Amino acid sequence: MQSMDEIYREHAQTVYRYLLSRTGDPGIAEELTQETFFLAVKGIGRFDGSCRITTWLIAIAKNALSSWRRKNPDTEPLENVAAGTSSAEEAVTAEEGRTEILKAIRTLPEETREVMYMRLLGDLSFRQIGEIMQRTENWARVTYFRGREKLKKELER
Repeated sequence: MQSMDEIYREHAQTVYRYLLSRTGDPGIAEELTQETFFLAVKGIGRFDGSCRITTWLIAIAKNALSSWRRKNPDTEPLENVAAGTSSAEEAVTAEEGRTEILKAIRTLPEETREVMYMRLLGDLSFRQIGEIMQRTENWARVTYFRGREKLKKELER
């Protein structure tokens, strides 16, 4: 088993990206990343190795985010994530397009929305998503592809 320091160095960015994708706020994402690793240190004895460490950490992050949202109900989930583009005009266009996609994602059912966020913004595999959601990899795939089809239809309107 790796030390927590090694685990942090290897997985902190993934956890942070997931939380940033859900909150849209770098400060909150950083705070929740730290909370996630604090909880991981406290609960390392419960990690049984039945899933990947990343999956375990994202599950902890998801729970930390849920707790944070209960304490801060006025906050909104992901609204904007800055797009890396070469000009100001492209940045505005990309941001508008991304905002429309994210607005459309928010109309999806909660489980589908979670899968979309984890896949698109958290860069997680379908297997990891299935483990986090306590479902199968195939369920995660089907949910993602159905969500993507709903998004296409919504954005064509």
